[in-house]
Amino acid sequence: MLPAQGSSGRKVRICGTHTSWNTVGDGEFFCPDCGGDRNYRRRTGRRRFTVLGVPLLSRGLAGPVAECAACHAHFGMDVLDHPTTVRFSAMLRDAVHTVALAVLAAGGISSRTVRETAVAIVRSAGFEDCTEDRLTDLVEALAADTGRFIAEPGPCGAALAIELHEALEPLAPHLAPAGRESILLQGARIAVADGPYSPAEREVLSIVGGALRLCSDDTERLLLAASGTPS
Repeated sequence: MLPAQGSSGRKVRICGTHTSWNTVGDGEFFCPDCGGDRNYRRRTGRRRFTVLGVPLLSRGLAGPVAECAACHAHFGMDVLDHPTTVRFSAMLRDAVHTVALAVLAAGGISSRTVRETAVAIVRSAGFEDCTEDRLTDLVEALAADTGRFIAEPGPCGAALAIELHEALEPLAPHLAPAGRESILLQGARIAVADGPYSPAEREVLSIVGGALRLCSDDTERLLLAASGTPS
């Protein structure tokens, strides 16, 4: 933009580039500048070279961008990869629930201490109406659903591993290391509520650690810490 001094003392912009924006969609996203969930407009634009405010030459396309409806800041479309606060809470709640069910499916539900520990952890994650009977029914239903738990060599079926990866991998990039470790430790607390880890429980928890982007050494350290075993 090239300014010039006008007779009134104000700067007059002789030439520059102006972008005309067009809204092509909308939705809700987490705005980094506002720090919370906001509505956004998906916008594309066309840049034009202007002289004295008159558009003359096309300078190409702009965007697409996500424009916050509150602060009007523009962001690249990858900002939509970050879940909203509501979606993030649901993902976290579902992740803890899935880990709890996987550990119970691997270690069994005969121990009342294990069931009570699992219920307390699932309730604290957001399922406030969780009961021992509901968890027991879900574990038994999963065990009977041969389409979900495919027999494979080793204690953990391939479909169980898929369930864990589907619940945890989308969440992991949005969690701090302490948050990822917390989910693993909650599963470990359920597993050791009735004693040392069984081979099946260890395998499930190793899968949990991998899906949460924890290295094998960190996973082992956390499992030892949860069991009270010196590293």
